[in-house]
Order: sequence, then C-alpha cells, then structure tokens
Amino acid sequence: MIDLHCHMLPGIDDGARDLDTALEMAKIAVADGITMTACTPHIYPGLFDNTGEQIIQQVELLRIQLHEAGIPLQITYGADIQLVPEMLRGLRSGHMPTLHGTRYFLFEPPHHTVPSVFSPLIFDQLAAGYVPVITHPERLTWLDDEHYEWFVGAARRGAWIQLTAGAVTGRFGRGPKYWSERFLDDGLVHILATDAHEPKHRPPLLAEGREAAERWVGADEADLLVIGRTQAIIADFKPTDVQPPPALDPNNRIRVPSKAKKGWFAQIFSGG
Repeated sequence: MIDLHCHMLPGIDDGARDLDTALEMAKIAVADGITMTACTPHIYPGLFDNTGEQIIQQVELLRIQLHEAGIPLQITYGADIQLVPEMLRGLRSGHMPTLHGTRYFLFEPPHHTVPSVFSPLIFDQLAAGYVPVITHPERLTWLDDEHYEWFVGAARRGAWIQLTAGAVTGRFGRGPKYWSERFLDDGLVHILATDAHEPKHRPPLLAEGREAAERWVGADEADLLVIGRTQAIIADFKPTDVQPPPALDPNNRIRVPSKAKKGWFAQIFSGG
C-alpha cells in the first residue's frame, strides 16, 4: 500500500515532534503493510511556512535516517497545501510541491470556515494541468448536504477525493464516519490515506481503512483506493488513463464490474 498523506517529517509542522516519533511512525506503517509514504507537511502561510525546497531536503535526511535505523519504508515528498489564492503560483514555482513531483497535489480546504473561492480555485488548478486531491472532506465541520454537492461537482470536473482511513473506521467519530460512508457509497472516492500525525492517536494505519471501505465498494475497488490509484499518482498517469471511482466511470455510474477492472489493475501493477 502507498500512503500519500502523512505528517511524518519531524519538527516541521503539527505532526511528528522529533526523529524518534518519526521513526516510530515509520515502523507502524511498515507493520501495517505500507511500502511507501509521502511526507506531506502543512503549507499554511502565516502558520506553517514550509517550502518545497525545505520539504525535499527534510525528506532526503529522513530517508538516510530510516536506512540507518533499518526501517524498510520508501518515502517521497509532497505537502498538505491549505486553500489559498496564491496556490497556482506556488505550484508553478515549486514553492508548493506536488506529490512526488507529479501533476497531483494535496488540496486542503479549511476545517472550520466555508471557503468562498473553493470552486474557482479547483477550476484554476485543473485548467493549468494539475489534479487537486481534496484532502479529508469528510472531517470538515462545515460539511452538510448543501456543501457535499460542492465535492460531488469538483469530482465530476476532475478533482480527486481523498478520505482518511481512520474516518472510515470511526476513529474520528460518528460524523466523519457517516460522511466517509456516504462518499464511498456514492462511488466518489479516489484514494484513502492516513493523514497520520503521531503514533498513538493519529497513527499511520491504512489497512483498517481499506478493510472498512471494502464493505461499501468491494475488494477490487478497495485495492484501487490504497494501491492502484496511489501507484498511478506516483507514476504520474494521466487521470484519463486511471480507472475512475464507480460514479465517475462514464460506462457505469453505479459499480464497475470486477471483470472489467482486472485488466487495468494488472496493467498498473506492471507499469507502476
């Protein structure tokens, strides 16, 4: 499995506080079956003023430290980028890094405030050739039936939806679990990620989320959530070359038959 949203870099945001914490998180990830983690600290101007260059340097250092500690976890870089007007300029300059240097990047809506520029910013990124991966919409305090349609519309226009594995299992409470199940049942979810911040209360556990999602979308689609589409992001596949979630498949608005998915699934494993 590949985890594309994790706050493992030590001392850089509100995630791992030090190297020991980061190494403990890495051990948990490996034990859970995660083979690669994208270290994605917050970029939130005025609060977490991280830069792409700084993040890449810190990932290189942690990679060495993981090797010295004998922890077989591959890591790469990215950022949990807060929705800000200067986002497109930051992506183009590299000040705000994409995932693994691809066209895909983590797009974080504010947790407690309804953003007035949500749809225009989504359109701007897509028009510029980037693919926003909208992080944890199920945990936003302002999510309701009306605003849920914002995410449906964004997904239909080409943005990707990322749910938190722990939200699917109920670790974040009844509300996020309800919205997670609704996104899954409606066939709108592209990937799951841990959004881990520390070992005890926000651990990097992905397998339990995949197992919980399987009850809503089936085994093949659950594998796509943590393996197939995450590999496609790392390989920088065009979105049109990636099996979409069921509701976004023009050939099947409800479910993708397992036989139809096997050929693509085998292809991405051999090519990713």
